[in-house]
Amino acid sequence: MARYMKYSYSEKHEIILLVEESSLSVRKTLAKIGVSKSNFYEWYRRYLENGIDGLKDLRRSPKKF
Repeated sequence: MARYMKYSYSEKHEIILLVEESSLSVRKTLAKIGVSKSNFYEWYRRYLENGIDGLKDLRRSPKKF
């Protein structure tokens, strides 16, 4: 069973840089660090569109009354 891990925007940025600079394929690099391709490509799309700010989690926690 796969474990879900939440990454901070700075960790996502580091992963993107690692993949970009790797001599391995994207698939092999992601497999070595344990990040799914779907997550990576979603982060990468947001990064290309909005820079590092695009990697910040936009979901807000529910307000407490």
